[in-house]
Amino acid sequence: MAKDSSFDVVSEVDLQEVDNAYQQTRKELVQRYDLKDSKATLDFDKSAKNFTLTAPSEFVASQVRDVLNTKLVHRKIDLKSLKWSDPQAASGMMVRSTGQIIEGIEKETASKINKDIKAEKFKVKVQIEGEKLRVFSASRDALQEVIAFLKEQDYGLPLQFNNYR
Repeated sequence: MAKDSSFDVVSEVDLQEVDNAYQQTRKELVQRYDLKDSKATLDFDKSAKNFTLTAPSEFVASQVRDVLNTKLVHRKIDLKSLKWSDPQAASGMMVRSTGQIIEGIEKETASKINKDIKAEKFKVKVQIEGEKLRVFSASRDALQEVIAFLKEQDYGLPLQFNNYR
């Protein structure tokens, strides 16, 4: 009997690359002429995995967010992994917004992925293991079909496929 092959479906973000993009954005905030004296600030808490953006107006906040998004895309970080809150009024006529980095697959999303795979009638078994899914099959071709199928779907978060064996 052949041994089953498998792979994991995960949603992970390289925090070092996010930190590098943050550092580049802070440098650009100081150097760019239209943002230099705007009193806009961007802070990144690596342990809490969130950004705090403070700006004098929603327009300036959106400009800083655009700069950050550009830096993240250059570092191959999917923007689906960053969720921004609505801008809120802060002290001193400022606007504050927080951006949360989302890692891991939530239980509801994992069960939806599982249900979609079963609906396509692939000859695979799926196990939900915490914040990831493990997909098993005797056929490597079936696993490749599942990966191709999941790449076409949109679950609102970036999916990676690792531990393919």
